[in-house]
Amino acid sequence: MRVLGRVEPQRDWLIRRDQLDAVRRSVLRAIPVNALLGLAGALVAAHAGEALAGLIWFAASTAANLLRVGLCRAPCLGLVPTPAMPPERAAAAARSIDRRLRLCWLAALLSGTVWAFLPLLCAGYTSDQTLFYLTVTCGITAGAVTHGTAFARIPVCFITPPLLSAAGCLAYAGGFDRTCLAATVVLYLLALARSCAASEAGFRDTSRLKHEATALAAAHEAAHASARALAEEMRLRATHDALTGLLNRAGFAQAAHGLLAGQTCLMLLDLDGFKSVNDIYGHTVGDRLLTEVARRLAESIPPGCRAARLGGDEFALLYDPAAADCPPERLAERLIGRVAEPFDGFDAGRLGMSVGICRLPADSLTDLLTRADQALYAAKAVGRNRFRVFDEGLLRSLEMRRDCERDLSRALAEGTLAVWFQPIFGQAGREVAGLEALVRWHHPVHGWIPPGDLIAAASAAGLTESLLRFILEQVCTMMLTLRARGLGDVRVAMNVSPREMAQIAVDEIVLGRLRALGLPLPMLEIEITEETALDIEATQGKIAALSQAGIRLALDDFGVGYSALASLRALRADRIKIDRSLVTGLTAVDDKRGLVQAVLGLGRALGLDVVAEGVETAEDRATLEAMGCRFMQGYHLGRPAPAEATLRMMADLQASAA
Repeated sequence: MRVLGRVEPQRDWLIRRDQLDAVRRSVLRAIPVNALLGLAGALVAAHAGEALAGLIWFAASTAANLLRVGLCRAPCLGLVPTPAMPPERAAAAARSIDRRLRLCWLAALLSGTVWAFLPLLCAGYTSDQTLFYLTVTCGITAGAVTHGTAFARIPVCFITPPLLSAAGCLAYAGGFDRTCLAATVVLYLLALARSCAASEAGFRDTSRLKHEATALAAAHEAAHASARALAEEMRLRATHDALTGLLNRAGFAQAAHGLLAGQTCLMLLDLDGFKSVNDIYGHTVGDRLLTEVARRLAESIPPGCRAARLGGDEFALLYDPAAADCPPERLAERLIGRVAEPFDGFDAGRLGMSVGICRLPADSLTDLLTRADQALYAAKAVGRNRFRVFDEGLLRSLEMRRDCERDLSRALAEGTLAVWFQPIFGQAGREVAGLEALVRWHHPVHGWIPPGDLIAAASAAGLTESLLRFILEQVCTMMLTLRARGLGDVRVAMNVSPREMAQIAVDEIVLGRLRALGLPLPMLEIEITEETALDIEATQGKIAALSQAGIRLALDDFGVGYSALASLRALRADRIKIDRSLVTGLTAVDDKRGLVQAVLGLGRALGLDVVAEGVETAEDRATLEAMGCRFMQGYHLGRPAPAEATLRMMADLQASAA
């Protein structure tokens, strides 16, 4: 390992003795954590059906840990305090320290090699337990570097085998995401190794200064001042962002500790358009922009306001509006205006800023950050250069989101979710041509949950696939009932969100279930939104598999998003559904009639069925019929209802038609 400066042999021995002493203490502190994480890994392996492999691995890890503990507790000649030691004995002591350090890093390498076999417990990081084992690997390697500041070879020898093993397994597994993750693990290893080297250099330098101060009384004050300066520099580095000079997340948390008792206001600021600047001009230019933004923020905030860069292009402010005599709304407008001013080399308006404000009482900084982040998300949903204050409405939304994420699993298990069906009428609204499945959840506290919030809660709770399977099961039950009643020509449609289409194997799940039940594939229709078309690379294979198997595809909400002929061709759509915003009130608005007529013409030209959603009045129905629209859907014709009510309605229509 590199030594900062050349030192005398005696002093070099003293530095190595300090290193060995620090290594012994740090290893003895780290081994219990290592053992507990190893036990957790073995338990997870046992839970996943790999009990024997987990036991063998844990036994090997325990043996390596016991060896390391024994080395740390064994006596060493070089650690015996001796004020005046003969040269021969000093040389022997130095050799004993070198031998013990060598044994320690060899033991660390042995322990790291055992951890490198961790992929055997999770099928090479491809099983359901991958996230757990990757987290454990990252945690234990980071902990090793954190504790192993004295002698870099020990943490480097420990972390290198498991991280290289993880990178190799991820790269072997293939796929863009895993390949990128493997590269990230390698970069993480290099960063940790560099940090280890820097930490050891700092440790050796500190040790050298200590012994020089002891040997040279005249230099004591200078060495003491240097140590204080180094401590202050480390404190600044630990609490301040190196790029902008603002507080970092840790420093912001410390500064906020004494400010939460008053009428505190937290503002989260996120730059709009910064990603495109990084992508186009590079990270060097992006860093320069962040520095300039930080300077403008520092110039614009009131006295006593704490500013921080939390990471990336996200900043935070914390202050007392009453004490500063500056309402947060006015401050937000000022900051948005300052960031909107031109930057050197950029067009005006390329960069903007959104602001989320929270001034409601909160129990902790974490609660304030969560609420401000909710307000920031709401501001970004409206557009660039906006701010939003966290209010009671957002508080209810946040509580509803948390409760939904918490309760959805139980709702799925207990069957309190339901799937209702809304009829799609053919023959200009005279007969039922299809049904659309709509998931419904009446939460015991928040009442009916909007479908979009339900889908988001499922994603956040890791229940996206479970929710899809639940809806599919209800749809299949309806299809079986329709066939049993001689209504096999009535198609049933179910919505699949872009998140579901991208994250899970929708094609395999749907096709497998329908084939298992012996249901005709063309009887099912999958409705996807135009947002799915924007991510066609991630979904095209699944969409093609569904279409080629015979399942019909419908493009929902057509006409209000990114509608394009290319999306119709890429998605292999069989039907387009005109968004309700174009249909409701159609009779009274000429522009809507023109747009609807254009979509109907497009459908006829491409041979696609066209469904008009949102038919709410008899007048709109008559207008659509006059325009030649065959398929309609809306409250005027039929509201969503449970399966039993829908079947009764269809039976009544059959009876009246007869």
